[in-house]
Amino acid sequence: MENAHLRLGLLEYVRFTEKASTRIRLRVDRYIGEDRQAHLLSVFGNDSDVGAVTAAVHEKATFSITFPNGAEKEVSFGEHASCYKGAVSLPWRKQPVRHLVAVSQHLHANGSTGQTFLLRYQREQAWATLVSFLGLPACPTWADHILAVVERKKRVEEIDGIGCQPVLISAATEEVLEWIGEGLRSQALAFPVMSGPIRWPEFSIPNVLQSVAPLLA
Repeated sequence: MENAHLRLGLLEYVRFTEKASTRIRLRVDRYIGEDRQAHLLSVFGNDSDVGAVTAAVHEKATFSITFPNGAEKEVSFGEHASCYKGAVSLPWRKQPVRHLVAVSQHLHANGSTGQTFLLRYQREQAWATLVSFLGLPACPTWADHILAVVERKKRVEEIDGIGCQPVLISAATEEVLEWIGEGLRSQALAFPVMSGPIRWPEFSIPNVLQSVAPLLA
C-alpha cells in the first residue's frame, strides 16, 4: 500500500444554507461513471461528512470528482440511488472511519437493460459476468469467440474510474444468443463433449480489482 494516497481521488461537495456554505471533502478509493453520470462511489471520512454526502446523494446533488491524474468532473447519481454505510476500525484511532458506498439505479439494474458494467475488462471474467447477468446458456470456452465479436462491433466502452479500470458492454440477451447461434452453425463454437453441469471459474474480489493494463486499443 506504499503511496496509496496517490491512487485516491477526491470528492468535493458544497452545501449552501441561508446563512453559510460548507465545503466537504472526502477521499475516493473507488469510482465508476459515464461523463456526468456517477454509477459507483466509495468514500471514507468522519461521521458528519459521510452523513452529509449520503443525504446529498439522495437529494440528487452535484459533486466535484478529482481523479488521481488531476482531471475534474461534475457528477451526480440522479434518481433512485442507493447508499450503504459502514465503519472501519483502525488501531491508531479512537473513533472508526466512516465508509460510504453509493450505487446508481443503472448499476443496480446491471445487465438487465442490455448494458453491463465491469470493474475491469478481461475476457474470461467478462464472459462469466455476461452469462450470469443475461441468463445465457453458454460455456466458459466460448469466451474468446463471443468477446471477439463484441469487440469487433465496438460494444466495449472504457468509462471513468478510480481504483479500477471499468468498462461498459452494450449487448442485449437476444443479440448474444444470435452470436452464439452463428458461432455454432459455423463450428467456431462447439457444445461440451460430456453431459452434465458446467463448471465456471471462480473470481475473488481482490482478483477482480487487481490492476491490469487496458486490453482495448
